[in-house]
Amino acid sequence: MTVTRAIREHLPAPLARTAGAVRRRLRGLRYSYAALPAFPPVATTPVRMLVGPTNSAGQGHAWAQAAKTLPDVDAVSFALQRKGQFEFPNDYGVPLAWFGQPRWQRAQQQYVEQYTHVLVESLRPLFGARGHADAVPDIEALLGKGVDVALLFHGSDIRLPSRHAKRERWSPFTPGDELTDRLEPQARRHAEIVEALGLPVFVSTVDLLDDVPNAHWLPVAIDPQRWQLAARPLFELDKPVVAHVPSNAKLKGTQEIDEVLTGLQERGLIEYRRITGVPNHQMPAVIGAADIVVDQLHIGLYGVAAVEALAAGRIVVSYVGDSVRRRVRSLAGREVPIVEADPDTLGDVVSGLIADREAAAAHASAGPGFVAELHDGRRSAEVLRSWLIEKEIL
Repeated sequence: MTVTRAIREHLPAPLARTAGAVRRRLRGLRYSYAALPAFPPVATTPVRMLVGPTNSAGQGHAWAQAAKTLPDVDAVSFALQRKGQFEFPNDYGVPLAWFGQPRWQRAQQQYVEQYTHVLVESLRPLFGARGHADAVPDIEALLGKGVDVALLFHGSDIRLPSRHAKRERWSPFTPGDELTDRLEPQARRHAEIVEALGLPVFVSTVDLLDDVPNAHWLPVAIDPQRWQLAARPLFELDKPVVAHVPSNAKLKGTQEIDEVLTGLQERGLIEYRRITGVPNHQMPAVIGAADIVVDQLHIGLYGVAAVEALAAGRIVVSYVGDSVRRRVRSLAGREVPIVEADPDTLGDVVSGLIADREAAAAHASAGPGFVAELHDGRRSAEVLRSWLIEKEIL
């Protein structure tokens, strides 16, 4: 950690934001006379949607692609690009240095205001780093121009840790924990903003309907074919391969998963692969080489990673929870084809799948159909239709 960063972290939040904005602006002076990053051409369709700026797990871009399948709709995705993070496809993006540059900020605002609909992810600013804690000033500017705005939340940006801890036995959130203490005030602030703005709200996983009861579920969307084509036949090797991707170790329960799966590996029952540092474009082959994928044990949901493994026809093991299963059944009429496990049962669940491979393969065979019905983008497009395309009043 640099001295400058250490000083900033001990400043009050408003001063830290101001200091950060000044630092980025000074850094951005070198771009004052450089060519601006290119903006995609604005379509002439009656409905033009822009989504950004987080593009979490590539979902902003996936939803834009889904929206484009609707009649008279065009859509683009925008992403803030940060060093050290895996990049996902997007229609345009800018590095952090440009995000703090006033010339780009003005151009970005003028560009975004040409869209009829803007989907703001995680309440993050769209028009650049101007010292604001959230996107409220940007949203107010868009509304003032007659743009329809909706909000989209992915998870920790709106999930209230204290509520989750009361609801879920295996919740990773505890008072005094650094992650909990950071996410709790953010979730409360975002919930207050949601209520004050009164705009349409979408959430990417059904568990978040507990935190935003009036929200609409916008299912995560993937290209199933990428995952299907890269997958090898199940149980092709003598020793089953069990994989885990610790994208957020604390939330996923990676410590417990490591202990259980390492123990099974030491007993010679499985080959355990803990997958880290793999770029997104290589993940289909990596997941497709596993027989069983253990997703997470703490949150009580299923998200992009689980959907990708289901599309690949893998046996997915995770803590989904009864509430999420009931909600999906109610909203979509489908059973979630993920094998249920928690920190107490993971070892027995994986051992049982290995012992009865025929039954395990039956779980895997349900995955691709589930993804095709709910998560290939078509259902996401239909959810967006209700916001993007006004219904005629007879």
